[in-house]
Amino acid sequence: MGITLEQAEKVIASAKQKASAIDTKMNIAVVDSGSNLVAFAHMHGSWIGSVDISIKKARTAAWFQMDTKALTPLVQPGEALFNIEHSNGGLITFPGGVILKNSEGEIIGAIGVSGSTVDDDHEVAVAGSEAI
Repeated sequence: MGITLEQAEKVIASAKQKASAIDTKMNIAVVDSGSNLVAFAHMHGSWIGSVDISIKKARTAAWFQMDTKALTPLVQPGEALFNIEHSNGGLITFPGGVILKNSEGEIIGAIGVSGSTVDDDHEVAVAGSEAI
């Protein structure tokens, strides 16, 4: 079972609350387990260039069933997944994409956040994921 719109809206609300608490503006995307966009929020004043990045972070996390932060060390020069970001129409392999699991531990989707530092992006994504 994938994420519902109601769940995705809760994820976005939680992420927006965290973004406001740390005084940043974000683009927030939620995809289902098949990487289809379910919900999206563009906080007023956030970077337009981060729209695509937030969606790609969410899709990357969903496709590889792991947070994008876990991919970061694997894609460095000389590592096993170097240049993987050029596959699948473009991946984002730095922090800000977090998988979403239901109460049974099954992956039901992912959240992608972009608009600040990658540390802030990850923190806001994690806050969103905690709404599930």
